Amino acid sequence: MALIVQKFGGTSVATTERIKNVAKRVARWKAQGHDIIVVPSAMSGETNRLIALAKEISPSPAPRELDVIASTGEQVTIGLLALALQEEGLKAKSYTGPQVKVLTDSTFTKARILQIDDKRIRDDLADGNVVVVAGFQGADEWGNITTLGRGGSDTSAVALAAALKADECQIYTDVDGVYTTDPRVEPDARKLDKITFEEMLEMASLGSKVLQIRSVEFAGKYKVKLRVLSSFQDEGEGTLITVEEDKQMEQPIISGIAFNRDEAKLTVLGVPDRPGIAYQILGPIADANIDVDMIIQNIGHDGTTDFSFTVNRGEYGKAEAILKETTSKLGARGVTGDSKICKVSAVGVGMRSHPGVASKMFSALGAEGINLQMISTSEIKISVVLEEKYLELAVRVLHKAFGLEKAN
Repeated sequence: MALIVQKFGGTSVATTERIKNVAKRVARWKAQGHDIIVVPSAMSGETNRLIALAKEISPSPAPRELDVIASTGEQVTIGLLALALQEEGLKAKSYTGPQVKVLTDSTFTKARILQIDDKRIRDDLADGNVVVVAGFQGADEWGNITTLGRGGSDTSAVALAAALKADECQIYTDVDGVYTTDPRVEPDARKLDKITFEEMLEMASLGSKVLQIRSVEFAGKYKVKLRVLSSFQDEGEGTLITVEEDKQMEQPIISGIAFNRDEAKLTVLGVPDRPGIAYQILGPIADANIDVDMIIQNIGHDGTTDFSFTVNRGEYGKAEAILKETTSKLGARGVTGDSKICKVSAVGVGMRSHPGVASKMFSALGAEGINLQMISTSEIKISVVLEEKYLELAVRVLHKAFGLEKAN
């Protein structure tokens, strides 16, 4: 008998019929003698609908009230799923994040989990219940409802698995595992049986939508066994995300090609070339809780330099406004931006022992006439920024260049 946390995404619970199917799947696991905690997302499209309603009232809703509104989607799902489980003859109880006492900080719309009180859940499991916990939400120390940001149900599930020392955390989604790249862009993408946490962390941070990055961080930190499975297929082992590399097999050089369309680039022109200037530019951006990704500072000339960085496209306007206010004080010439860029990345722990990955990547893209605007590297990844119109071509070219396609 094992303790298993199962997370079901929005498409898995998109209709009452699908919720009934989830209940049947959970019942099969329960029949095998396992203790089960289920963490569902809101029904597909529901969070977007709720946010749209808020924006009909206020173009810039207060983040605290937005969390009150957005969190209700999961509350509907947990109640429906608990009813469906009861119809399957199981004992089941549903809880919101605050009811479980998922304690978070007070960063509304992007809160971080600080602590989980597992007593209520353990008592219910001991009494034979399937426990259904709303993902994506918690409460701060003052009792304010908070949400964890898009994809936050993954993080909720992994955090619960860590707190309860679960044997496995299963993430059920509309794909049957982690692929070498998005099959909708490259039909020859191949499902991976295993991938390291390190690689999955890079893939998630670079645009892979299978798992939210914070959930992978949690799983890696607390050594939670994580598996990605399909909600719509009963067979298959999915993809196991492991702590250790498989030393018994030759590690592929590249495990996957990740991409992110939601990128925008900002450049501050003619910045005084002096110590501390990067902080003066990026400090106000950080204070506004805007994440900065890639950064390039050009070589100084005549006492000035250009400073470029990328942000999420949804925060482009906000970041640009902050820069225009800040740079006038610095004596810079001005600010330019481009919201039609994307990032494409090659990821693989095999890079550590195989030189020439960057050369092969740049050669393949250059042969297609794709110009690279920015380049960033780490021990196991190489990322490039390019015009958005070249995204799908770049992904397909790199997927083929590194031999990631399905075996014939």
